[in-house]
Amino acid sequence: MSMRDIAVAITIVVAVLILLSMYLAWRRRLRRDGVHAAPMGVPEHAEVLTRHEVLYVSTTRHDQPLERLAITPLAYRARGEIAVTDRGAALCLDGAPTVFLASAKLVQVDRATVTIDRVVEPNGLVRLAWNVSDDTIVDSYVRVTTGDPQNLISELQRLIPAKDTGAES
Repeated sequence: MSMRDIAVAITIVVAVLILLSMYLAWRRRLRRDGVHAAPMGVPEHAEVLTRHEVLYVSTTRHDQPLERLAITPLAYRARGEIAVTDRGAALCLDGAPTVFLASAKLVQVDRATVTIDRVVEPNGLVRLAWNVSDDTIVDSYVRVTTGDPQNLISELQRLIPAKDTGAES
């Protein structure tokens, strides 16, 4: 066996080990985040107000844009659209069931520049902060592909319930 053959064999073994560790890490992340589930399906009689073509980028821990969460079916980037309804926002991604973020689940909608795997021009992403469970807020990032992202942000902000201040008039 020549030195070249040994070098090729070592390179192949190292590459296989790296790919295997990446695969196992992703499987571990899927299991870890399997406790969370995105809300599916649009409620009956929800009136669609507007639609926006988007690229779904990622869902992360709230205010931690570099900590990806693998929440089904939001684990992978995809093309799709957001349909803003009178009851919330429907995220319709190619090849995935529709995720419906009811108004009561929405916490905040604003702009962002960076999230895991994606850096764009300043404020090029729309960040939707929403409750995946009673005590857990996550951030989902989309990039509007047609039209002004500010229109989508304004429409979604109108859906966010007013904060209860606890003060009585």
